Amino acid sequence: MTDRTNQPPSPSSLSRRAFLKGGVVASLTGAAVAGPNGTESVSVTRESAIATSLKGKVAVTLEINGAARDVSVEPRTTLLGALRDHLEPALTGTKLVCDGGNCGACTVLIDGAPVASCMTLALDAVGHNIRTIEGLGKPDDLSVVQEAFCAEDGLMCGFCTPGFVMAITAELESNPRATLDELKNSCAGNLCRCGTYPQIFDAAVRAARGASK
Repeated sequence: MTDRTNQPPSPSSLSRRAFLKGGVVASLTGAAVAGPNGTESVSVTRESAIATSLKGKVAVTLEINGAARDVSVEPRTTLLGALRDHLEPALTGTKLVCDGGNCGACTVLIDGAPVASCMTLALDAVGHNIRTIEGLGKPDDLSVVQEAFCAEDGLMCGFCTPGFVMAITAELESNPRATLDELKNSCAGNLCRCGTYPQIFDAAVRAARGASK
């Protein structure tokens, strides 16, 4: 399975540590033009991006849940921060818990692979297909995995739930007949502080049965 602590696949590689040290994003190249309200509007794709400093914001477009979403962020902003704090309306289903890539609560799918959005720069997600928990289903039209979590009572406080749902969804999309061990491995990087693992795994198996039909 994909390690959710890694950055999503991208020809650019931006390091949060480099930003904290005051470095300049040297791995991004592209063309900048004047944007509204004095912000810098940038055209960024997987092939081209803008080299910029820590000062100011960059206007980019993120493909989220099948829709293009415009957002203006500092280069150091994580994808999690962009989702929760910079979009209008915000997508707060993805949870901020450890903010260190250790708990899996902020898991989203980038090009179908589970990724820790707290460890992924928003700029690195440009040009990729991003899916959040909001993109899986609606209250009156839940996905197979969401329905299984409801049926098996696979949650308690709920903070870890979106991450588990996304990780299991990614596994079943690539491996519809996943075994219990494979399902457990798929969410090995997700932690539940409430200890609802038995119900979570029951939900995962239930979803696997539904997905394999």
